[in-house]
Amino acid sequence: MRIVQILPNLNSGGVERGTVDFAGELVRQKHHSMVISNGGRLVSQLEKAGSRHIQFAVHKKSLLSLFKVSALRQLLLSLDADIIHVRSRIPAWMTWLALRKIPVSQRPKLVSTFHGLYSISPYSAIMGCGDAVIAISHCVKNYIQDNYPKISQDKISVIHRGVDSAEFNPSKPKNSDWQDAFYQQRPELKNKALILMPARLSRWKGQLEFINLIEDLKQQGLAIHGLIVGEPTPGKEGYLQQLQQQVSSNDLSSDISFLGHRSDMPELYAESALVCNLSTHPEPFGRTVIEALAMNTPVVAYDCGGPAESMAECLPEGLVETNNRQQLAQKAAEFLRHKPQFTLPYSFTLAAQAEATMNVYQQVLASTEN
Repeated sequence: MRIVQILPNLNSGGVERGTVDFAGELVRQKHHSMVISNGGRLVSQLEKAGSRHIQFAVHKKSLLSLFKVSALRQLLLSLDADIIHVRSRIPAWMTWLALRKIPVSQRPKLVSTFHGLYSISPYSAIMGCGDAVIAISHCVKNYIQDNYPKISQDKISVIHRGVDSAEFNPSKPKNSDWQDAFYQQRPELKNKALILMPARLSRWKGQLEFINLIEDLKQQGLAIHGLIVGEPTPGKEGYLQQLQQQVSSNDLSSDISFLGHRSDMPELYAESALVCNLSTHPEPFGRTVIEALAMNTPVVAYDCGGPAESMAECLPEGLVETNNRQQLAQKAAEFLRHKPQFTLPYSFTLAAQAEATMNVYQQVLASTEN
């Protein structure tokens, strides 16, 4: 099967990482995997795993993007795809417009994934344009049903995003070279329980709440150190400065480190005693939750949105009331003192995601034959 995934870029983020992981799985299953984006730091990883990357400007939220529809149509025809899978709104609009002028008999099937709880508007409704629609959680499916009634419910499948069990594998021996280098750079972290906060730096992602948590745990006398992983959205670097100022004001400069963007997340999860997901607004899924649990590292998370849905199936005792500072500190301290037992269900693995997605592809292709 020839499959093209289309998204704005391949820099960082859950959508981008999921696209690369799924592309690698397609190659392993002997399919022809192609990805169209404007490029980014993950392109080399994508190509190394055997997929083809085609750079095309499908990222600009501008009417000027419409002038590229004709060129995109020619590109798609040249790729001779069976399935085109769009993962964002601008690429979805451009692709939908490009396919309209291709005769139905020559047109590839269009699949879309709702990766977010998008703003309710005609612009966002394009994510329901495909022959099949994938929702990454029941939370997202309910959102589609409540806000986009024109999208046929028969087209919607819930397929959780999956973690690559080969990469996020707690059975692998710890990388001693990585550990040596990590602690040589940060000797103050030795003999501390590391608490990891992996998320894009954004006000609603919960970094300020994480700083408060570290302060509360420190006051309990626990030997801990907080790690904030992630980078700010371009143009919003001021938030990083605000976080750094808050750490300084709370006298936590020796207790919290900012690590920026990282490409060694499996090692960081494995080295951590606890991972936090503290988004104060509903997230559609929360990839860091299943990555951490896959590495046998417990998670505390607010009982909100997609992360809560994943936690409810894997580690429900790790859920706390959103913005309840006291409850969060109590649960984190409990998990640090007594690590809970849990297992990540198969439905949250990349293999399960790939299997379910291929079933969707096969169903839409079969509908053509019928």
